Amino acid sequence: MRTAEIKITVELDDKNMPENILWESTDAETKDQVPVKSMILALWDHNYKNSMRIDLWTKDMPVDEMKRFFYETLQTMGDSFLKATGEENIVEDLRDYCAHFAEKMGIDPKK
Repeated sequence: MRTAEIKITVELDDKNMPENILWESTDAETKDQVPVKSMILALWDHNYKNSMRIDLWTKDMPVDEMKRFFYETLQTMGDSFLKATGEENIVEDLRDYCAHFAEKMGIDPKK
């Protein structure tokens, strides 16, 4: 067995608002900290049967990029759910919703 580590560093201003979010991984090609503007971390607590989440974004995260981030996150959640459960029908419904979301948010899925 081997161990991999993911480290997330959040730099906060004096009001505890994220200024910078940096992540690094022992499995990454580079050992540098990589800056990001937004993150969603979801964990499943088996003992309490509930999810724990951390949603953060920097003060300078553009709204159009946040819309795209949510669109892409919903899409990849569908990929993960399909891989984990094999539930194709509900994933098709999620894909339909993602298309609706993209239209309402003015997102071009091809870009």
